[in-house]
Amino acid sequence: MSTAISKKELIALLEKYDVPCPRYTSYPTVPYWDTEPTTEQWLETLHRTFQQEQTPFGIYIHIPFCETLCTYCGCNNTITKDHGKELPYVDLLVKEWQMYIDAVPEFRKAPLKQIHLGGGTPTFLDADNLKRLLTPIMESAEIAADDFEGSIEIDPRTTKPGQLEALRELGFQRVSLGVQDFDEKVQHMVRRYQPYDLTKEMTDKARALGYESVNFDLIYGLPGQTIASIEQTAKYTIELMPDRIALYSLAVVPWIKPAQRSFQDEDLPKSHEKRALYERARELLLQAGYIEIGMDHFALESDALNTSFKDGTLHRNFMGYTDQRTDVLIGLGVSSISESPYCFHQNEKVLPVYERRVENGELPTHRGHLLNEEDRFYRQQILKYMTQFDVELHDEEQKNSVETFLDSMIADGLVEIDGMHLKLTQKGRPFLRNACMALDQRLRKGNPEEQVFSQSI
Repeated sequence: MSTAISKKELIALLEKYDVPCPRYTSYPTVPYWDTEPTTEQWLETLHRTFQQEQTPFGIYIHIPFCETLCTYCGCNNTITKDHGKELPYVDLLVKEWQMYIDAVPEFRKAPLKQIHLGGGTPTFLDADNLKRLLTPIMESAEIAADDFEGSIEIDPRTTKPGQLEALRELGFQRVSLGVQDFDEKVQHMVRRYQPYDLTKEMTDKARALGYESVNFDLIYGLPGQTIASIEQTAKYTIELMPDRIALYSLAVVPWIKPAQRSFQDEDLPKSHEKRALYERARELLLQAGYIEIGMDHFALESDALNTSFKDGTLHRNFMGYTDQRTDVLIGLGVSSISESPYCFHQNEKVLPVYERRVENGELPTHRGHLLNEEDRFYRQQILKYMTQFDVELHDEEQKNSVETFLDSMIADGLVEIDGMHLKLTQKGRPFLRNACMALDQRLRKGNPEEQVFSQSI
C-alpha cells in the first residue's frame, strides 16, 4: 500500500471493493467446474502429461481428524478423539497411492519434488503411523535429489517430539505451525487455546531437530481481534522469527461451515477494520525484515519463497504459494484435490464414502473439471498475475475488455495497463483478487445465482 494513501481513502476503497470474490487457488474456480471427468479420463491426462516429458510431481495428503473443533475452520474435518481410526485410514491412503502407481507406472520414474501433509490435524497420526504412511510412498518414487521438500502442518497442542523426529528421519525439512492468534480472548472465542510457551517449545524443538524452515499460519479477521491484539500476535511471532508466515484472511462462509454461526456479527471486524488488522501486522513484519510475497504471505529474505518470487518461479496451487513448481499434484485422502495441466480431480468429500470406494479398489472420484484450451490459457494468466502482479495480455481485444472491466480500479490507481501488460500497483495490493476477476472469463460470462465465495477483504 502506498504511503501516500490516507486512512479515509483506504476505508472508502475497502468499502467499494469488498465483494464476493474467488481466492484463485485454481482456474477455473471450483463453482465453475462443469466438465466432470471420469476416473479413466483423469488418469489419461496423467499419462498424457508424463509422455510429453519427465514431469516432476507433488503429493498432498489430507488427514481429516481433529480432536476438537476450531470454529473458524473451513477445512474438511472429522472431530474425534478415537485414535483407533488412524491405522485403517493410513492403510487406505497407501492403497489409494498403490492404485495410482499401478494405473500410471510413470509415477515410479518421475521425480517426486514435494509431499505435504495437511488437514484436519496431520499430527493426529502418531509417529509409527506417520512412518507407515510415508515410507511406502517414498520408496515407490524417485525422490528429487536436489530439491525435494517434505512438509507438514502441525498443531502444537497435539504434536509430540517423536512425530517430528520420525519425519526428520524421512527427510522432511519444513513444519508449518497452526497458530492463528496469540491473544487469549480471541483463542477462547474460536475455541483454540494455545499458550505462547507451547508454540515456542514446538518451534525450538523443530529447529533443534534440524528443520530448515519453520512456518506460522496466522489469521486476521477473527472474532474479538483488535489492533492491540494483532500487534501482540505480530510481536510474539517476531520473537520466534519463523522463516515464513501465512497471514490469511478469515473466510466467512457460514453456509458451508455452520460452526461459524457461533460468531455474532458484532464480534467480527468490518471490512476496513479487518484490513487495518492486516496492515498493522504487515507493518510490524516488514520492520522486522520480512518480505511480503504474493497475497497474505511473508518470508525472510533468505527463504526460498522470497528467492522464487524474485526469479519469477513462485507457484500457486490449492496449497497456496510455494517455491516448488509441480504441474502434477496428486491429492490422497478424503476431499483431496489433484491437478494436471489438463484436469482437476477431487476425491469423495464424505469420509465413509471415501473409505468404501477405496476399500473396493476404486479411485474415489467425486468431481473435477477437464480444462479446454481457453481454460488453460486463462489459468496461466491468472497464475502469473497472482504470483508476479504483472501479466501480458493476449491481444487488443483482451486489453480492451480488461480495461473496460477494471475502469474503476484504474481510475482509483489500483491497477494500470502499460502497453500490453496489466500491472497491480502497490496501492492495489489489497485488491489483487478483485483485479484477477478481469481475467476470469467463466465468472464474467455467468455470475453464480447464490453466494459461493467469501468477501474479497
